[in-house]
Amino acid sequence: MKKRFPLWIVGLVGILALILVPVLYFMPRAQSKNDPAAHIPVKAVHVDHKDIIKGEFKTGQDVTRACLECHEDSATQFMKTTHWTWESKAFDVPWRNEPVTIGKVNQINNFCIGTQGNENKCMSCHAGYGWEEGKKAEQSNPENVDCLACHADTGAYGKGLFGNPAEGVDLLAAAQSVRSTTRENCGKCHFDGGGGNGVKHGDLDESLYFPDKNLDVHMGGENNMQCTDCHWTKDHQILGRMVADNYTIDPTEQVSCEECHVNQQHKDERINTHLSAVACQTCHIPAVALEDPTKVYWDWSQAGQEGREEDHFTYLKIKGEFIYEKNFTPTYLWFNGNNEYRYILGDPLGKDGITYINKPAGDIKDKTAKIFPFKAHIAKQPYDVKNNYLLQPITSGKGGFWTTFEWDSAFKLAEPIVGLKYSGQYDFTTTYMYWATTHMVQPADQALQCDSCHSASGRLDWEALGYPGDPIEWGGRK
Repeated sequence: MKKRFPLWIVGLVGILALILVPVLYFMPRAQSKNDPAAHIPVKAVHVDHKDIIKGEFKTGQDVTRACLECHEDSATQFMKTTHWTWESKAFDVPWRNEPVTIGKVNQINNFCIGTQGNENKCMSCHAGYGWEEGKKAEQSNPENVDCLACHADTGAYGKGLFGNPAEGVDLLAAAQSVRSTTRENCGKCHFDGGGGNGVKHGDLDESLYFPDKNLDVHMGGENNMQCTDCHWTKDHQILGRMVADNYTIDPTEQVSCEECHVNQQHKDERINTHLSAVACQTCHIPAVALEDPTKVYWDWSQAGQEGREEDHFTYLKIKGEFIYEKNFTPTYLWFNGNNEYRYILGDPLGKDGITYINKPAGDIKDKTAKIFPFKAHIAKQPYDVKNNYLLQPITSGKGGFWTTFEWDSAFKLAEPIVGLKYSGQYDFTTTYMYWATTHMVQPADQALQCDSCHSASGRLDWEALGYPGDPIEWGGRK
């Protein structure tokens, strides 16, 4: 007769199996420092809300109140982030006597120029409601946090004027569709920033909703990574800051390739000698706007003309003339993760005829800087002739330029809102703005090769980077 184990031993073995099998399964990944996949955060399993959310919702705030019944700290957490404030902490900058803040909410760019006074349109990309009541009212009320912007199925929810839900949205259906954030949620704003698909960044556009791995090795193919796999998130604080809307960035708030590709060495030692001076992105993102074109030039001075044929890629009466490009080589600059300069409202124009909205910081002598790819966007935008600073017009809404097509009244309307005096005389000047290129990472076999840079037709301007010539010929910082 076979000997039987007591039932309590069988039960104990079962319990230990339930505990140890998952631990043993995940342990090899956690210990493999050179396995990038081991560093992707493990996320909580989403709970379907279809049977949880009940009731009738008449406003977005009604939905938020329902969310806060269970997620009581979420709104206050979110309100501490720059996704909510659209404004940085106060910085001491060398050219100003007092600390300044920088962000979409209070500063200028060379795309749609500025949000102040234009909240009815600009806030369709802000995760908040109620901007028609003013910035202070909107920012102080947790019920104005728009949970649906980041968590609803994008097919069930969209935003309209002043950041409020679009007319006709079924708020109950949208609330019941909530989920963990996806590329579709992030892309609604980040793929279409600046006025349309691919306009602003060059490495972020709607082609990344469902990309092939040859378009982006992380988001495409079997990897199918979501934005938060790299942009790690805790308490609604999402790592990763754009240098365009900041002056300096705390490294602990930034995202880098090395967070997952830990101590990743190449088989060819000659490549490894480049790692101290060349960013991963420089070789692994050989081109930007691979499928969808991106805007590289915007001339506001041509806006408002009657009788011209309109086309999204060449001319719109409300915005002026454009140039789009696709699948082109980035601009290469030394970059240490911060800005050397960021134009602040009221700053004087550049003395050489070009005003830089931002200048990435770093040079060949900066040991913290690396050669990095950027998209450069050039614009002609309005400035005050007498006061010698860039102007922000009111474009959308009552009395705005998109209604009247009169620049003079658009600047007068903006004067009390923006806080800059308008002399009554305006013209247009050239501005430059740089956008760091970090997406559309290519498979390893499509990375740049030696002769991509080190040849007579190489893509790098060695002298502009501070070298006397191609460093492969004489040595130097590699």
